[in-house]
Amino acid sequence: MMLQNCPHEKEVRELIESGQWPLAAAPELRAHVSECRACSDLALVSEAFRQGRSETMASASLTSPGVLLWRAQLRRRNAAVERLTRPLLGAQIFALAVTLLAGVGFAGFEARHGVAWLTWLQQLPQGAALDWHNLFSASLANSGWAWMVLFPAFATLVLLGGVAVYMATDKQ
Repeated sequence: MMLQNCPHEKEVRELIESGQWPLAAAPELRAHVSECRACSDLALVSEAFRQGRSETMASASLTSPGVLLWRAQLRRRNAAVERLTRPLLGAQIFALAVTLLAGVGFAGFEARHGVAWLTWLQQLPQGAALDWHNLFSASLANSGWAWMVLFPAFATLVLLGGVAVYMATDKQ
């Protein structure tokens, strides 16, 4: 079955597109639409689309200009903060690299000298008080007590590096 175009379909379409259907239509044309299946389908579908469009337009709410301006400013501010934090990321990577380099250097030094640094435990006086004068004397480098100064200094460096990285990455 082939669909045939109605000779009045063009007139009906023009009235629908101009928004004048069915009020401006001639009574003969309205009678034709009620009898012709192609024209009645065209009018029905067009009316459903027109009604759906008007309902959608009525339900659409426009955002106030103040909200749009606020969102634009917020986006601009976030972009500026992101541009400013890029150098901080470089500083964080540098602090992490320095801390790791110090750790690798310490581990390399210990690997070269073996575990001889643990002998300071054997050199501790049994039950005697710590002699602070000898601790900082010239013989410090030759005794096992040197590690009592170097290890806390290294631990402090690592701790401060970690705190610096944490403080730089902390987002409030």
